[in-house]
Amino acid sequence: MIHPPRHDALGTHFDWILEGVTAREIDWFWSNMEKGFVLWHPEQHEPLEWVRAPRHGDLRGAVHNAPQTWGDGQRRDLYIRFERLEDLPAEVRGLIEFEHAIVVAGLGFEPASVHAEGPPMGYRLHQWSEAGLGAAGVRGRSSGIGVRVPENAEQGRVWAAHAGQEIANWAAFLPALHQLYRVVTDPRRNPFTGLEVEGSGAGARYRHMT
Repeated sequence: MIHPPRHDALGTHFDWILEGVTAREIDWFWSNMEKGFVLWHPEQHEPLEWVRAPRHGDLRGAVHNAPQTWGDGQRRDLYIRFERLEDLPAEVRGLIEFEHAIVVAGLGFEPASVHAEGPPMGYRLHQWSEAGLGAAGVRGRSSGIGVRVPENAEQGRVWAAHAGQEIANWAAFLPALHQLYRVVTDPRRNPFTGLEVEGSGAGARYRHMT
């Protein structure tokens, strides 16, 4: 279930609940996005490429190019970096309240943006917790926050429609994909990083990445 988005002074946010998906499977996905990126949004995604691949046990600083076309018809080569929680603006870090979280920074639409200094175009925060739905289930919240490129409510709705479809599609493919890759024990080909968070808000920190 994907709830309608809401827009405030900071950005756009929507809540979600997925049955049949575990928090660990979502953790695994972020280090292995190339394995399921087209499945994540078949209508709008093209194959993902890592510019800086994640390290097993620590995906902070990894960068990928996520080519995609949103509902507004614009195709983008979008360069995205996984962020350290400690480096986030206080207002972004302050949103963290679930048990697992990932924050990515949108760097730009050109390869050179990977090396650019200064604030990113914006941040995307995804956070989730086990939902107590029986064998498997998670509840979560996703937030889109403009920084260098502000986002109004209409732009936020375009992003939320795209991201909401991504989240919903996890339920369709992620448990099966994660199960298939359990046979791949080499962490160079099947890395994993636990994204559990200790604390919340300004005190949030990753439990397994130091």
